[in-house]
Amino acid sequence: MVIAVKAHRIAYMALPKAGCSTVKAALAQVDPEVALPETGTPDVMRWHRLYPTRRFRPHRWEAYDGWWRFCVVRDPLTRLLSLYTNRVVEMRELHNCRKILRGRVALPTDPDPDFFFQNLRAYIRAASTVKHHALPAWLFLGHDLGRYDRIYRTDELARLGADLAERTRCPVRIARENASATRLTLEDLAPRTRTALRDHLAEEYAYLAEFYENPFGQRQHLACTGPLRRVS
Repeated sequence: MVIAVKAHRIAYMALPKAGCSTVKAALAQVDPEVALPETGTPDVMRWHRLYPTRRFRPHRWEAYDGWWRFCVVRDPLTRLLSLYTNRVVEMRELHNCRKILRGRVALPTDPDPDFFFQNLRAYIRAASTVKHHALPAWLFLGHDLGRYDRIYRTDELARLGADLAERTRCPVRIARENASATRLTLEDLAPRTRTALRDHLAEEYAYLAEFYENPFGQRQHLACTGPLRRVS
């Protein structure tokens, strides 16, 4: 599903764990079809109920030809580490995994990071929340990033807010939503875990080579991707 603000002809494709809560909150501020509460801070899940994240579908995207179309990307390793710290550690979402709770798969609900990433494929098969946040970026953004008028990195969200304000003539406040309080780095992980992550993320870094250097020192080309470009 394309997240669209019809009044301003803005179309956004969300990538999970790439600032999508923050971007959705910003779009709600300029979308006249959204009624914001006068007081208090809305629950972060409100933005996801308003603007659900769905996978990319070319025929749906083509319907927004002529609109201002953008997306936000994130360093693949940082995105995956955030999945663990936010969804597994802080939100404890594996405690709601039916396959684990019913004993259909023998996986702990509170894995340490080394166990989690060394068994990432098993967790993806077992838990829908892990699968949703660990799927490759191209499934949400499409093979060809040249379809977008503007691609922002997550460290450019302030710029996105300024661009939205200029385009819509509405005030936009960028407030970081759903940020992880726990920090995890590559250096915190065992050598075997780093190898597993290197192999898992090789294609992801190839896909986003225009935006991020591969910390594992690999730069591969994917034949399935279209031309990559970052539009200023």
